[in-house]
Amino acid sequence: MAFAFHTTVRHAALAAAFASCLALPAQAQVQAGPGTWSANQTWASDTVNGGALTGYYYWPASAPALAGKRALVLVLHGCSQTAAGDVIDSSSDKGYNWKAVADQYGAVILAPNATGNVYGVHCWDWARTTYSRSTGHAGILLDLINRFVSNPQYAIDPKQVYVTGLSSGGAQTMVMGCLAPDIFAGIGINAGPALGVSTAQIGVVPSGFTATTAGNNCKNLAGTNAPQFATQVAGVIWGTNDYTVAQGYGPLDAAAMRIAYGGSFTKGTTVTVPTGGSNIPYLDANGKLRTSEITVTGMGHAWPAGTGGQNSNYVDATKVNYPSFVMDFWFKNNLRVARAAAPVMNSCSATVSGSTVTVNGAASGGTIASYQVTLNGPTPMNDAAAGSGASFSKAYGSRADGYYTGTVSATDSTTGLTSNACAIPQFLVGTAPALQPPAGLAVTNSTASSITLGWNAANGATGYNVYRNGSKVNGTVLTATGYTDSGLAASTSYGYQVSAVGNGGVESARSATVTGSTGSGFVCTATTASNYSHVQAGRAHASGGYALANGSNQNMGLNNTFYTSTLAQTSAGYYIIGSCPPAN
Repeated sequence: MAFAFHTTVRHAALAAAFASCLALPAQAQVQAGPGTWSANQTWASDTVNGGALTGYYYWPASAPALAGKRALVLVLHGCSQTAAGDVIDSSSDKGYNWKAVADQYGAVILAPNATGNVYGVHCWDWARTTYSRSTGHAGILLDLINRFVSNPQYAIDPKQVYVTGLSSGGAQTMVMGCLAPDIFAGIGINAGPALGVSTAQIGVVPSGFTATTAGNNCKNLAGTNAPQFATQVAGVIWGTNDYTVAQGYGPLDAAAMRIAYGGSFTKGTTVTVPTGGSNIPYLDANGKLRTSEITVTGMGHAWPAGTGGQNSNYVDATKVNYPSFVMDFWFKNNLRVARAAAPVMNSCSATVSGSTVTVNGAASGGTIASYQVTLNGPTPMNDAAAGSGASFSKAYGSRADGYYTGTVSATDSTTGLTSNACAIPQFLVGTAPALQPPAGLAVTNSTASSITLGWNAANGATGYNVYRNGSKVNGTVLTATGYTDSGLAASTSYGYQVSAVGNGGVESARSATVTGSTGSGFVCTATTASNYSHVQAGRAHASGGYALANGSNQNMGLNNTFYTSTLAQTSAGYYIIGSCPPAN
């Protein structure tokens, strides 16, 4: 189908906001956020599709990772999904699994809901025949970005704005990246049909439709902003068991973006994806990584959330953690941000004389405006002005007896960037207190035959013992703060305690008991057959002409003999699209 692109309408307010933000000083104060997903917000009205744009945002408490300002990531759900139920899942912090990576990079995440009921299943309007920067879904999404970029409290860097999404959200990602390459420094297309096809063509790439077709559509959509493609990067991901959106769109989308970017490209070395699959990088003539193509083995039509994400309704927690991957890809390969190195802590230490602790530190790189000293122990200390220059030494008197640890970091006066923290090893002030059992004992993982434990280090401890149901299970004293107890019975609960061992073999009391349970030992099996055969065999059920996997209710496509799917039975009566997940 032919596209008639609307390229003359400029979103003036957004452009003005970006221009003003570009002029902000590099050392603007970055405010810590609450570190939680917001309540449901109401943003711009949609005069085309109806209703108002609603959704959520995540504002981290952590510091930004690049150039002293925050990145902004727009995350778009797929059809039949919602921001609340699938992208954020705030009640259990699962969903698309964005929280951890937002904290890691100090990035603000936007999770809006598609307005109206486009295509009958809550989709984004990616298949329009005309696009505008001021109306429709593209218009309200650009307005949403403007609201955050132009608000100084979020300290958003306009050179670090990104967009990603699944299915219709993946197709809308391509639309946004092509329509506004001046806004988006990077995009992440997940199982998205290419720019220029219709909703009737999502299951197969139309005859004669090529990467050149989609790439030219992309350049035409950008209009006068096409030169901004020179500094945009694109990641594309899809599953080998996706029978909803044609898998051929994955490499086609990536090739189309390279055509829009222009110039010559070199295919890099294919890298194996640890969870199964491959990643193909493409470098431009300057040796810069510009596109990434990830094929995920055994994944159906789903957002790959990785461990910690939900595992239902087109979200797969058993494969690659795409938020972690794509953020790393964007941050390492951003071509718009001038990169300045943070200072480096070269050394730090603490000496004790009576009740006085003297902390020393040295750093290099730039001009060190301040050192921050943190002491953790009976008399804690957080001193953000411990010194400046190439090195410092500062005494802290009247420390109570007990064990202490600490850190020192340095901040550059020109860039405002802060070094990684230098750890001060544990030290003792005064007389050693009685050895205490470790705190924080918890079960961190389990299989059908093993349970893994973790706990916090105990002051004065040289090692640890682990007790199962009252009996010690380790032969020699453990030096690590974790242990895997193996050879256990399936579907069984066990009680665990841990004690600390000090100098001379002195052992503390045991910690409070925590209970861990082994899995059932159920062996996953996968079956490939037509959707009709799956329904007849009881692995799936029919609904509205479609076949839905029993248990997960994932949509496998039309219920007939012409659509083939692989279903994995992960527990009794529960099936997911794709191969069996890796065993723990």
